Formats: sequence, structure tokens, C-alpha cells
Amino acid sequence: VQVVESGGGSVQAGESLRLSCAASGYYYSRECMGWFRQGPGKEREGVAAIGSDGSTRYADSVKGRFTISKDSTTNTLYLQMNKLKPEDTATYYCAVDYFPPNRDFCGWDIFTPIGYWGQGTQVTVSS
Repeated sequence: VQVVESGGGSVQAGESLRLSCAASGYYYSRECMGWFRQGPGKEREGVAAIGSDGSTRYADSVKGRFTISKDSTTNTLYLQMNKLKPEDTATYYCAVDYFPPNRDFCGWDIFTPIGYWGQGTQVTVSS
């Protein structure tokens, strides 16, 4: 199984970045794919998630600025990040896990250590 993030970098506040996550080598009949981040001295937090049914979820702190999307033909996950703020500085991780049929959307709790996680890509936003 491979989960590989790319697209991180250093930008100024107000600028944009697009993260990519290429995932392969696994199979779930239904899946959630998501982005998490961990800033300096902070706990890891959910940023955005998308289910195989197209449902999405965003953290309140990124609503209206970030957009999650997925190319199902290549199983590549994207995170378009606009109007970046210094508080968005973090290591961003891509994750994949099973999407239970009794759930309406991909909650943060769906993503567990049993799923698949990437190594992370650093995003640094300076003021």
C-alpha cells in the first residue's frame, strides 16, 4: 500500500497551494479519504474528508478557503488551499479508511491507525 502526499511548500499569507495524495495498493468497497494536519505543539486535527459517495466534510477553520476533491480514475486526492493563513502552518497528512454503510459522511473518527496514512507534507505560511 502506498499513500504519498505532495505539493507542500512555503508561501505568504493569502496565497494558495494545492496538495495531492496518490493512494494505491488497497481495496475498500466504500472509502473515506481525508486530510489531517498537525501544527507545531498541536494535536493532529481533521481538515477535510470525502467519501466514495461524494459527501464532504470540512473543519470550521478552513470552510470557504479549502476544497477537497478526488480523481477516482487515478485515486488521487487533492486539497486546494486558498487564502492561506499563518495558522495553517502544519504537516499535512493524507489518510484512507473504510466508510461504514451506517455513516452519512466521513467523520474524523472514521480514520484510525488501522487505515492507511501518508508520511506528510509540510506547509509553511508566513505573514
